[in-house]
Amino acid sequence: MESSPPYARIVAELRRRIETGDLAPGDRVPSTREITRHWGVAMATATKVLGVLRQEGLVRAVPGSGTVVETRPGTTPPRPVVPPAASEPALDQARPRVRPAPDAVLTPERIVAVAIAIADAEGLDGLSMRRVAAELGAATMALYRHVVDKDDLVLRMLDAALSEWRPPADAPDGWRPRLEIVGRTLWALFRRHPWLAPVVSMTRPQAVAGGLALFEWTLASFEGCGADHATVMTTYLTLVNYVRGTAVNLEPEAEAEAATGLNPDEWMDTQEAAMRSVLGDGRFPTFERVLSTPYDFDLDALFEFGLQRLLDGLAVVLPS
Repeated sequence: MESSPPYARIVAELRRRIETGDLAPGDRVPSTREITRHWGVAMATATKVLGVLRQEGLVRAVPGSGTVVETRPGTTPPRPVVPPAASEPALDQARPRVRPAPDAVLTPERIVAVAIAIADAEGLDGLSMRRVAAELGAATMALYRHVVDKDDLVLRMLDAALSEWRPPADAPDGWRPRLEIVGRTLWALFRRHPWLAPVVSMTRPQAVAGGLALFEWTLASFEGCGADHATVMTTYLTLVNYVRGTAVNLEPEAEAEAATGLNPDEWMDTQEAAMRSVLGDGRFPTFERVLSTPYDFDLDALFEFGLQRLLDGLAVVLPS
């Protein structure tokens, strides 16, 4: 059994790649998003990995480009840093390689799969019809025979991502354990596809079939509890909106970390002097006292805490 924590094992692997030259000076190292997807760890673990590598002087942050291997004495000059949208991912496994495909074998499914891989790695800002066509080795105009435009492509991506959900083989009884499964399932889905939460609309729900299986299974959770239709629908929407509302932080945080090379705790450290100057006149003693006490910000822990409190509250209005 491995005794070292996950972050230490990932640090050791990336350190080895840097020391052997597999990752040369100037090369981009995996982003937090790529680390979470490749090693299956939480975002907090991924940010700690990059933080340790920076502390060891092995990497540095390049605004707008991400984290790259630092130049050290006796090493070859760094390769030019290529912005993420134009570079290959630091891990071959970060997104699937796609063989060039003649227009004749293009299908909507292949186009959507490649688009999702790009958005997973680089966000929706890195997604374009031209980029998808390049990954497929096809002419950009050939894509328009299968999808109407980028908006249509994103809608198909939403459908495909939601279709990944599968009901558990052994569903528990009772609305609370089932809603826990729904909440954590959605959180994992948004974690896997950080671009997904901002795409999902609560006020103007998209007409996609992919989410119907989850919707159906969730509604079945309330059978037999005696809740009226309005309560069931409001409960469902409240749960989804809570998970989505927390998950919309995932993509901008990943982008901010790629641009600055700083995780949330490290960024807060850079703001301490400015914050102290604001608090210098003593008008906010409670906030100053709270600020002086260390707090371990963890988005996964925040989500789980909120999920349990939400379910506690629903127990007041939902019959047992």
